[in-house]
Amino acid sequence: MSDLQTLESSTLTAIAGATDETALEAVRVGALGKKGTISALLATLGKMSPDERKTAGAAINALKDKVNEALTARRTVLKDAALEQRLASETVDVTLPVREAASERGRIHPISQVMDELTAIFADMGFSIAEGPDIESDDYNFTKLNFPAGHPAREMHDTFFFEPDAKGERKLLRTHTSPVQVRTMLASQPPIRVICPGRTYRCDSDQTHTPMFHQVEGLVIDKSAHLGHLKWVLEEFCKAFFEVPNVKMRFRPSFFPFTEPSMEVDIQCRRSGGEIRFGEGEDWLEILGCGMVHPNVLRNCGLDPDVYQGFAWGMGIDRIAMLKYGMPDLRPFFEADVRWLSHYGFRPLDLPTLAGGLSA
Repeated sequence: MSDLQTLESSTLTAIAGATDETALEAVRVGALGKKGTISALLATLGKMSPDERKTAGAAINALKDKVNEALTARRTVLKDAALEQRLASETVDVTLPVREAASERGRIHPISQVMDELTAIFADMGFSIAEGPDIESDDYNFTKLNFPAGHPAREMHDTFFFEPDAKGERKLLRTHTSPVQVRTMLASQPPIRVICPGRTYRCDSDQTHTPMFHQVEGLVIDKSAHLGHLKWVLEEFCKAFFEVPNVKMRFRPSFFPFTEPSMEVDIQCRRSGGEIRFGEGEDWLEILGCGMVHPNVLRNCGLDPDVYQGFAWGMGIDRIAMLKYGMPDLRPFFEADVRWLSHYGFRPLDLPTLAGGLSA
């Protein structure tokens, strides 16, 4: 019986010393498992005489019951301790403010917001949206737009070229969204009334230029489009976009290979206190370029310039976003700084509409 007492003492000591449920389970398996010490003793009962079995069986079963009771008691203690520890580590301070929902924390990038504003304005005028690939051919990006090979105007665009392909042709990252106008004229018959927003690329980088930027161009082609229509479209756009009741514009002669006559447009503004306010003051600020579509461009796109004419314009989306929302530097637009986006971004449900206000 001294062996049973020794086994009982060592087993109960091991149970009491178990620091977690994993260690306690190891003690249980060592004592009561298939190959455990107590299970081994129970297996010897079959080889004993009836009198020995009666005495030894009662003692071994009594030990087994004690061990089970000790295991149950220790398991309860360990579970309670684990629960207390978890409650202590997961304490919630109910006095803390409630976290904002994801719909409240998220922000729409100003570029995406301004694109939605442009879409709302021009859709109200009857324009549709046209899109095209970022990687273009030299033919669509330059030649069909009246840039002859070797023309100095090509150098104005600081183009990103790819390596020549098997045919010796070099693809490029489009320097403007004008190739979308070309694709639209080649695929559709007039009347055409589209805007072409998208990413464009040029080798330039400073406070007001980035290697990748966003541009929107507009195109109208029919049999009677003229500069008066162009002026009205641009005036109505500026009033709606900058949310001013009146706006004064001036058109200055300029040069673009794809329009003739070509003009740059200034909008009346007032500069004060580091801010620019449109629709008032005596200053002027250039915002876009425009003109009547060059007859050569119409011919290159399969349209007869003796029958059709049209006008086009283009402006930087990043630039007009900076002007409208008071952003001093273009580079943070592309730096993915959450703090900047939190300050200048828009709530997801702030959808721009002409009826409700573009930036309400």
